[in-house]
Amino acid sequence: MALAVALTWIVGYPLLLTLLEALGIPSAPTLAHFAAFAERSDEWLALWRSLWISGASVVLAAAIGVPLAFVFERLEFPGRSILGGLVALPVALPPLVGVLAFLFLYGESGFLTRSVQYLLGLDGAPWRLRGAGAILLVHAYSMYVYFYLFTRAALTRLDPSMEEAAASLGAGRGTRLRRVVLPLLRPALAGAALLTFMTSLSSFSAPYIFGGGFRVMTTQIVASKLNGDIEAARVETVVLALAAVTGLGALLAFDRRRVAVVGGVRGLAPRRRTLESRRSRLLATALGWTLAVFLLLPHLTLALVSFVPPGTWTIEAVPPVLDLSNYIRLASSVERLRPIVNSLWMAAVATLGAVVIGFAAARSAIRAGGRMGRLLETLVALPWAIPGTVFAIALATAFSVSAPLAGRFVLIGTPVILPLAYLVRSLPLTARSAFAGLRQFDGSLEEAAASLGAGRWRTLRRVVLPMLRPALAAGAGLAFITALGDFVTSIVLYTYETRPISIEILSNLRLQETGIASAYGVFLMIASALAFVLWSRKEATS
Repeated sequence: MALAVALTWIVGYPLLLTLLEALGIPSAPTLAHFAAFAERSDEWLALWRSLWISGASVVLAAAIGVPLAFVFERLEFPGRSILGGLVALPVALPPLVGVLAFLFLYGESGFLTRSVQYLLGLDGAPWRLRGAGAILLVHAYSMYVYFYLFTRAALTRLDPSMEEAAASLGAGRGTRLRRVVLPLLRPALAGAALLTFMTSLSSFSAPYIFGGGFRVMTTQIVASKLNGDIEAARVETVVLALAAVTGLGALLAFDRRRVAVVGGVRGLAPRRRTLESRRSRLLATALGWTLAVFLLLPHLTLALVSFVPPGTWTIEAVPPVLDLSNYIRLASSVERLRPIVNSLWMAAVATLGAVVIGFAAARSAIRAGGRMGRLLETLVALPWAIPGTVFAIALATAFSVSAPLAGRFVLIGTPVILPLAYLVRSLPLTARSAFAGLRQFDGSLEEAAASLGAGRWRTLRRVVLPMLRPALAAGAGLAFITALGDFVTSIVLYTYETRPISIEILSNLRLQETGIASAYGVFLMIASALAFVLWSRKEATS
């Protein structure tokens, strides 16, 4: 009960306060702010754009991710394992880094754009990376991984005897795919679609950098806040939160119904089809490595730009000079190092807190069961469904007033608010990992420890935690990576003294310091990759 109250205070209470203040409560209850929202065409346009961009992102991500999953799971060719890992690489990188890499590769002054301009002899850039098309390009690149991973996981568990039975009855390859395989993949595809839709709905980096005048609800909320229209920002926050909660309800309902369809799967994966001819194997390998290079090209571009000295790259297709001056400038300035230190300590504190609270919530939910268990599970899942801008506005609303008896304290402008925001946003990652580990944990081990005289805390320390270390490490790794590169909540809650790397990247872009911005981006890439590798190694050796 105490844990449920604490989670309600940091997760549900800020959202409730935002809703109440949007309704004018407690001073003078009114629907005037919602009426003003309903009368403004730009608000409805932003909401409509959020919805159709999210739907289109699902279609594009599925069109890329599902075929790739079939290729890497059903075919055997040289380099398949390495290429299969590289294809999933975008999932481990901060969103802002991917957006920045796309800017330097496909933007008006990007490498590819300048190369095409030079080859065709054009006076200006052949295209502009702006508007809905640019947002969808970034979303498709970063979100196809959900369909790829979900579909591959489902394909490994399909019972091959079903396809064999269909083939023995005369069904061709296309018929088997349409009538047998895809219906069995429906739970995985539905989960990936919901995850992609909700991730796109809460996307901020791509619409903020590439949207221009094309605003979606996440950027509309920040614009209203920056313009001082706090009432409009609160109403927009409530509307987007309602859309997100609806999606969360659909996801949880799907999660509970998923058990009904697991009869079509088993642990033995179908045997991969080996490409017979040498020519087809070489072609498959060449296409696979081409795809891998294409996926890595934005990040290689970001690394290259980080070595371009200020003012040396103007109209040339490629940088004329490369050196370490940007990294030297970054390392020699205390003010330039401050965002790195800020991001590291805030991400570390948030990750530690999220692991402790997520594990406690998962363990309590499984032990309690019933309504209390469902309440705890919903509370730790809620921050994943709610867009970051919504939570940022909710936290700003709840903790900008000093009212201790009402559970409200002034945290805005202090070093506490950003780690708290990162912690709340990381809870679903750590809690879901803890749930997965605990549901596979054999409870008889605790009973055996208790029968040997071990107390509750010793059993927890010597039996439970060592067994759950792989699951907790995986959740902690993802939480640290997410917090380290956070941009969406940081832009609402940061101060100059607590600014993280993502805000410093944006600041340097505005000052045309692209080399320094890229150097920060490279640091984020390396730190995220190291965290991912270290925790993956712990998980593999535990």
